[in-house]
Amino acid sequence: MSERSAISFRRRAPDNLTEELAAVLSSKASFEFKPLFEIILLNLRERNAANGGEELLRLRAYEKLQGLVYSGAVTRTVTGITKKYKGVAKRMVMLRAEMKALRAACALAKAAASN
Repeated sequence: MSERSAISFRRRAPDNLTEELAAVLSSKASFEFKPLFEIILLNLRERNAANGGEELLRLRAYEKLQGLVYSGAVTRTVTGITKKYKGVAKRMVMLRAEMKALRAACALAKAAASN
């Protein structure tokens, strides 16, 4: 049985879906998933970044949203059968700064690779 090496290199590419989730959830409004997804899908289509099919994108968006809820960046409020999601301001600022730094690092790596 081979064991996985403890040291590995993995470059993370910028994640358009998480960036859009953070941008939309940074507002003070709370959203149900369906309207939230429709806003994100529209924004991604404007950026020409909505690829992989709408159903797959919906699944990825829900998984990313649940990851943000688990990490504490988004709060989920359940009222009966309705779930509403709202971004936590401090965490959203940190997440957006991290995504911005990641995008800048990726751009630098691309520029260095092209030279």
